[in-house]
Amino acid sequence: MQVLVSAASRHGATREIAAAIGERLAGHGLRVVVADPEVVEDVERFDAVVLGSAVYAGHWLDPARQLVERSTAVLSERPVWLFSSGPVGDPPKPVEDAAEPRELLRTLPARGHRTFAGRLDRGSLGFAERAIVRALHAPVGDFRDWAAIAAWADEIHEQLVALPTG
Repeated sequence: MQVLVSAASRHGATREIAAAIGERLAGHGLRVVVADPEVVEDVERFDAVVLGSAVYAGHWLDPARQLVERSTAVLSERPVWLFSSGPVGDPPKPVEDAAEPRELLRTLPARGHRTFAGRLDRGSLGFAERAIVRALHAPVGDFRDWAAIAAWADEIHEQLVALPTG
């Protein structure tokens, strides 16, 4: 079984989550390709897809949304899992999910969606982003829960091996 793990990332933290999911699935013996959505030409050759995005202002990034738009027909025929990344702090805020996963869960046969806390590194931000972080008093740090990410990848593996073959 070949699995695509793809995530749109602005500063690399969500890409690192995708890489961790890919490594975990590969460790279970699956063939995994981890790629940014903008370089994925088509999803036809994949048996399953894990798709995610960093969330900014309540929305997924354009490359993830565009991958869904150009691949909806094929994605609707594959097992798909969705994830978002972005809340920061302890407890992570904001608590609201992005708009896109809710919509995709209605239009694709996605098997679920998870939101993972993100990383906020003020040094990697542009001027406007730093101003927003300052105005919101957003906490700086790495809030990703690697154990939760690994556990979710294990759940995906369990669901994949339970699928009928053929």
